[in-house]
Amino acid sequence: MKAGVLFSGGKDSALAALMLSRDYVVELNTFVFSPEREIPGVAAAADVLGLPLVKRVFEDGLRDEVVDMILRCGYPADAINMVHRKAVISLCREYRVVGDGTRFNDRVPVLTRDEVQQIGDLYGCSCLRPLLGYVKPEVKRLAARMLEVVYGETGMIENGDYEHEIRSGISSRGIDPAAYFPPDHEQSLVIGVKGQTKRWNTPLL
Repeated sequence: MKAGVLFSGGKDSALAALMLSRDYVVELNTFVFSPEREIPGVAAAADVLGLPLVKRVFEDGLRDEVVDMILRCGYPADAINMVHRKAVISLCREYRVVGDGTRFNDRVPVLTRDEVQQIGDLYGCSCLRPLLGYVKPEVKRLAARMLEVVYGETGMIENGDYEHEIRSGISSRGIDPAAYFPPDHEQSLVIGVKGQTKRWNTPLL
């Protein structure tokens, strides 16, 4: 059975994909707001994992809606969770099994238990989060054992995180996105798998 896994190119979604690949035929899915956005870092991460990648584009106008929501309420969490929910629902229309890299105590992006249940019942899909029982230090330990990973601030790593395009949308209105996002937000990008020779060497913007 196929499983559509939300994939940013980072360590969490990579670990989730590898875990699910033991029992499912995994297809990686990365969502972007603009069809013109290129995601070479994400594509390279998928390649080193040996899993197929599909780039998907959100409906037209969603980024503006997200930016409006952030400017209106003053913080990004609700808007990013809304985007994440749309991505999960989109995959549930196509796959019977949908996975993501949500960890224990993650707050953004994440679906609540009730949302997972409602989406599953409505679309007849199973939403799987294989890292849900893992705390952040344990995820980092697993990633260090299994993957080659680079880290950096949002905007310095070529991953598929929603935040990159959202920040650009805020900047396009002449507003500094730093006023709405935490000053230090570490991102990750997988550039290799331990024990394999294939490796990507140009992860930084």
